[in-house]
Amino acid sequence: MALPKGRILSELAPLLARAGIEPAADFADEGSRRLRFETNHPTLDVVRVRSFDVATFVAHGAAQIGVCGADVLMEFDYDQIYAPLDLGIGRCRVSVAEPADRAGGDDIAGWSRVTVATKYPAIARRHFAQKGVQAEVVHLNGAMELAPSLGLSRLIVDLVQTGSTLKANGLVETEVIANVTSRLIVNRTALKTRPEVIAAWIARFRAALAERDAR
Repeated sequence: MALPKGRILSELAPLLARAGIEPAADFADEGSRRLRFETNHPTLDVVRVRSFDVATFVAHGAAQIGVCGADVLMEFDYDQIYAPLDLGIGRCRVSVAEPADRAGGDDIAGWSRVTVATKYPAIARRHFAQKGVQAEVVHLNGAMELAPSLGLSRLIVDLVQTGSTLKANGLVETEVIANVTSRLIVNRTALKTRPEVIAAWIARFRAALAERDAR
């Protein structure tokens, strides 16, 4: 099972416990250099990777099951991934933002092209293409908020939770492309070749969600 590092992992911990999954003690320790951890189930190990890499591990069969944000699924659109459950955690949104002093000016739909800094090139291109605008993407893995002020881009497309980072860097959220939560994902081939095993894990998580929501 591939699980993401960081904020989502801390939100996921109670759900893992409800599903009866207990990773090794150092799994929750961000300082641990281990990447693969045993669990209380002899046939289940968990790997802790970057959120963007979870989908890649599952799509290519390196992991049979995992948890990742809907933003990752939208960006990569792997046909080998099936996402049966919305876990309702990691709530945020993929949004367009621009400098506050320019917001509310020209209608983007009237532009022919725009430069956009983002770690979501596919999402950005699709979004602006639907408006008839060609997006010239500056691909960054972080610090997107700096791009407009340093002349790298006119806009940014980024993951937003509270908006405080945007505000601190003189940007405002001008459009929500998609609301995001984390999903349980499985490898389609594994689901076909090991249907009872994979279905059993999906059932565990479905029951854990029902128990959580009932409370």
